[in-house]
Amino acid sequence: MTTFATPRQKWNSSFNTASLRIVALGDSLVYGYGDTVGGGWVERLRRGWMGQKNGHVLYNLGVRGDRIYQVEERLEGEYRCRGELRNRVPDVIMLSVGVNDSARLRRPDGRLFTEFDTYQQQIENLLDKAQQLCPVYFVGMVPVDEQKMPFMDCFYFNNFDQYRYKEVTKKACHSRNIPYLDIFDLWLGRGEDYVKLRLTNDGLHPNVKGYESLYEDIINWQALQKLNLGNVSAIL
Repeated sequence: MTTFATPRQKWNSSFNTASLRIVALGDSLVYGYGDTVGGGWVERLRRGWMGQKNGHVLYNLGVRGDRIYQVEERLEGEYRCRGELRNRVPDVIMLSVGVNDSARLRRPDGRLFTEFDTYQQQIENLLDKAQQLCPVYFVGMVPVDEQKMPFMDCFYFNNFDQYRYKEVTKKACHSRNIPYLDIFDLWLGRGEDYVKLRLTNDGLHPNVKGYESLYEDIINWQALQKLNLGNVSAIL
């Protein structure tokens, strides 16, 4: 049985510079699928930090099509391989997953890819395990264009189910004091045209403009702007 130490036990107190080691885990939104120019929000963030003195180091561990149980399965293994130095582990985990779980199979009213009650338990398990490793930040899903469904002639995504899965994720994060960026509500609040102009023809993934906007939303996220060694140490 795998055992997890507390976040404080994982913290490397000898590391006292401003630079952090961060891993981003999730699905195609983390991977950056659809952004042929900037490589996605993680890559844009990585490049920005790389150009700064003592900028944070960011590893993209997004896998297209991943559902929450798959991210949970690879969580600790991915985490332990990215410390860079011997006996060191990353300082922060950024998660973004859930949209694939919310899909309906074969028809608009088909069964959910991950049943809602199952997802609720899995998101709680994922967050608990991640928090036992280090501080966690969560970037929410983008809304879809329902008129472009089905995706791959099989998956029907809709904003109603997305909202349900997003809300249970958001509540699970808030109950654990995990910063959550609600991209879904943020984008829908800007209007239907805003969303459609930022999605690829599949109606699911952001396009270049979408990832540019997503990156701007993330770098302006107050929780992320406070991300530094002192702030992370205070969380533990």
